Amino acid sequence: MAETKLQVPTRDDVLAARETIAGRVHRTPVFGSATLGERIDARAFLKAELFQKTGSFKPRGVLNKLASLEPDERSRGVVTWSAGNHAQAVAWAAASQGIDCLVVMSRGANPQKVAATRGYGATADLEAPDHTAAYERLLRLIDETGRTYIPPFDDPYVIAGQGTVGLEIADDVPDADLIVCPIGGGGLIAGIATATDTRIIGVEPERSAAFTAGLAAGHSVQIELQPTTADGLAPPFAGELTLAVGRERVERVVLLTEAEIAAGMRFLYARAKLACEPSGAAATAALLAGKIPVEPGSTVVAIVSGGNAAAQVASAILAEADEN
Repeated sequence: MAETKLQVPTRDDVLAARETIAGRVHRTPVFGSATLGERIDARAFLKAELFQKTGSFKPRGVLNKLASLEPDERSRGVVTWSAGNHAQAVAWAAASQGIDCLVVMSRGANPQKVAATRGYGATADLEAPDHTAAYERLLRLIDETGRTYIPPFDDPYVIAGQGTVGLEIADDVPDADLIVCPIGGGGLIAGIATATDTRIIGVEPERSAAFTAGLAAGHSVQIELQPTTADGLAPPFAGELTLAVGRERVERVVLLTEAEIAAGMRFLYARAKLACEPSGAAATAALLAGKIPVEPGSTVVAIVSGGNAAAQVASAILAEADEN
């Protein structure tokens, strides 16, 4: 199930990626959150990747990957597989470079993300009934079409591009003691861990813990997916490259319930005025739930990774009341 066997990227690769994508992505802001800081007895900051182009951190890695392609790889068009945020990033980046793009999604994908993917000019294939089947369909389409595959997480260029988030955090919060990062396939946390020496802890939904399962097994394993509002953190497996970085650099991974994710999303909406998606709220949710060990008075950065929430999901979560 590994998507590539290429070499694990280095910090030099992340620095090179920063040069490659400079001027083509936003340098997203870092906000201080006094309210979150009070809750966890620390200085708290939020890295707002929901303000990135296409609404998530994903274009960083995609642009870096596209820049590595040979002319014949571009001419054949690209194909990818995604629950939504990577789909939008590939669609947007490919269109900006005149590259034809096909995205394999599932019939249950977030309708807003499907519409945005098509709006950027890509063809969205929705034949697969679920995300696992979508990956299997992707493999068939790569063989049938000859398109160039743009992996969502397990690729050295993608990981290096996502690592530019870590470089920005190091610049903006140089005294950070801890970074808390959501995990899907692991590209973002692997990139940040490669870019910085700051302690890093990952967060996954209980219902989609592919990274945790991979760490326990010592290699990428396929998990049985359960429905989660954090659809951006729900691949059927984590990457071999991302797990390799995780074993060396990620301090631990904690798991969140659906209620905890929802509470994090409501907190960011009400107190930080950040209209994020459930996946984007995971890092903050873990801090609020007390699942991350935080030294009193330390400096903590939580990644708010995306803002592409389905309207019905967001409205239902925001309408709920927290128990505390």
